[in-house]
Amino acid sequence: MKLTELTIAAARDGLAAGEFTSVELTAANLSAMENTRDLNAFVCETAEKAQDMAAASDVRRARGADLGAMEGIPIAVKDLFCTEGVRATACSHILDGFTPPYESTVTTNLWDAGAVMLGKTNMDEFAMGSSNMSSYDGPVTNPWRAGDDGAKLVPGGSSGGSAAAVAARMAMGATGTDTGGSIRQPGAFCGVVGMKPTYGRCSRWGVIAFASSLDQAGPLTRTVQDAAIMLGAMAGHDPKDSTSVNESVPDFEAALTGDIKGLRVGVPKEYVVDGMPGEIGELWRRGVDWLKDAGAQIVDISLPHTKYALPAYYIIAPAEASSNLARYDGVRYGLRVEGDSLQDMYANTRSEGFGAEVKRRLMIGAYVLSAGYYDAYYLKAQKVRARIAQDFHDAWETVDVVLTPTAPSAAFAQGEKMDDPIAMYLNDVFTVPASLAGLPAISVPAGLSSDGLPLGLQIIGRPFDEETMFRVAGVMEREAAFTAHPMTGEA
Repeated sequence: MKLTELTIAAARDGLAAGEFTSVELTAANLSAMENTRDLNAFVCETAEKAQDMAAASDVRRARGADLGAMEGIPIAVKDLFCTEGVRATACSHILDGFTPPYESTVTTNLWDAGAVMLGKTNMDEFAMGSSNMSSYDGPVTNPWRAGDDGAKLVPGGSSGGSAAAVAARMAMGATGTDTGGSIRQPGAFCGVVGMKPTYGRCSRWGVIAFASSLDQAGPLTRTVQDAAIMLGAMAGHDPKDSTSVNESVPDFEAALTGDIKGLRVGVPKEYVVDGMPGEIGELWRRGVDWLKDAGAQIVDISLPHTKYALPAYYIIAPAEASSNLARYDGVRYGLRVEGDSLQDMYANTRSEGFGAEVKRRLMIGAYVLSAGYYDAYYLKAQKVRARIAQDFHDAWETVDVVLTPTAPSAAFAQGEKMDDPIAMYLNDVFTVPASLAGLPAISVPAGLSSDGLPLGLQIIGRPFDEETMFRVAGVMEREAAFTAHPMTGEA
C-alpha cells in the first residue's frame, strides 16, 4: 500500500514498528501535493518546514522520548488558523501579506503532539460559504467527478481545501472550522469524515473569527478512528479563550468499542425537507437499519423549531461577522488602499479587500444590528436559537444521539447556485441546528449518489459527549463499508 493511502492510525503503527520514517511519510505526501496542484487545495505549501518537523520527530523517536498522539503524522491546516511565520489570510484579499507572529492554540497542541505541517489549505473567504467558490485564491476542485461528463465539482465549504486535501490523499488529516456546517458538509461532499466538537471543546484563540458564538475547530480525516485521534490532540482548555470550557479531554479513540447495543438513536421528522432527493432519504433509512441491526433502539423524535434554524443562523452569523470584521480597516495590517481622507481609506480598503459574499453578509449583519431592527431581527433570532437548543435538550431525555443526513444533495458543479444565495445557503439546512445548539456532530461517508458521488450521514451528540457520538459513528462506518475512491469511484 502507498504511504499516502495509510490512515493516521495505520501510519502511527507503521512508524512505531519502524516500517518507515516520518521523513519518508512526509515526502510521500509532499509529492502527492505536487501531483494534485490542479485541485487548488493548498494556498501555501511549507515543504521545508514539514521536512524539518518530520526529521525532528524521527530524532525524538530514535531517542526514545515521550511521543505525542500525532507523532510524525503530516497534516494540513486551514488558512483560518494563525501559524507563526506562515501566512494566514482567511483567503481574503484584505489580509494579503499577513504573517502571524504567534501560533493558534489548536495548532500549538497539534505540534506539541508531534504532528507535521504540510501547508495551509484553501477556504471560502473568512469561512463564509458552502462551496469554496468565494476564496480570493480561486476555487478548490473536488477530487471526485460526476458521471460521464467529468464536470468539475465544488468540495463544499468553507473547509473545502482541507476536505479535498484529505480525500485526494495529499494529507493524512486536516484542521477545519465549523460555524454552520463548514467541516461536516465538505466532509460529505468529498467522502471523508468531518467532525465538529462541542462548542468550547477546542480553543478559538488564534483562529481568525467569523461568528464568535458559533466557530469551532475540528478535524477532517479519512476514518472515524483518525478523527478521534486528531481531536484528542487538538482539544483542551485554554485560559486565553474565554469560551473554552474547562473539561478534561477523554480518550476518544477508546470510545470506539463497536458496541451500541441498547443505545437510543433519535430520528427527527423535521429533517425531511421539500425537494430533498430520494436517494438522500433512502440512505438515511439504510442508516437507521444499520444501527438497528447493530442493536440500537430507534426512537422517532420531534425537533419542532428546526425549520427556523436556517433563517436564525443567517441573522446571527452575519451580525457577529459584521462586528468581528470591523477590525479590517487598512490601518494595522493587510491591504491598504489610500484615499483623500481616513474615511475614504476605510471605504477603499474594504471595497477592494472584501469579496462579494463577505460584503453581502456584512451588510446583512450591519442591518440587523442597526437601531430599529435589533429587536425585530437579531434579538428574535437569539430567542429562536434558545428554542432550538431546548428542543435538543428535551430530546436527550429519550435519546442518546440523533441521526440525520449531512447535506440535502451530493456535490454540485462549480458555478452552480452562485447567482442564488438562498439556494447556496440551503446547503446548511441539516448542519446549522447542531451549530446553533453548540452540539458535537460528525459526518460519516455512507454511500454514493446515482452519479457516483459520496453522500454522508450525520450523528449529533449530547454536549461534551463526543465519546458516544464517536461510538455510534464507528458502527455506522463499519456497516456502511464505504471504500470508494475519488475520481474512480472504485474501492
